[in-house]
Amino acid sequence: MEVVAFGSGVMSKRQRSQEKSTGVMALPKAKEIVSANPVVVFSKSYCPFCKKVKKLLSELEVNYKAVELDQEEDGGEVQAALGEWTGQKTVPNVFIGGNHIGGCDKTMAVHGEGKLVPLLIQAGAIKA
Repeated sequence: MEVVAFGSGVMSKRQRSQEKSTGVMALPKAKEIVSANPVVVFSKSYCPFCKKVKKLLSELEVNYKAVELDQEEDGGEVQAALGEWTGQKTVPNVFIGGNHIGGCDKTMAVHGEGKLVPLLIQAGAIKA
């Protein structure tokens, strides 16, 4: 097995290849999840801001998918890919109808403006 210096640690060529392919797969994975679900919340199970958004969606009886990045094997890579895709590096990272909404503050602001429910209806996540 060939071992190469990589950053501050040492990785085998195979480990380096696996790490690279995982990172490359993170963005397509995130985009597939977003396109397959009317509402997606990329979240971390312990995050109070994530809990606030998920609570709001649950209260509105939204059909949504929560992806708990702290419980996914490639969660760090998915979060990094989301940062590159949306410009938002933090969670929650909310998508409705395939469109990026933002984080907790933005989601709550859209709701406060009365625009969240129409977006959810349009996405087919709740009934009118």
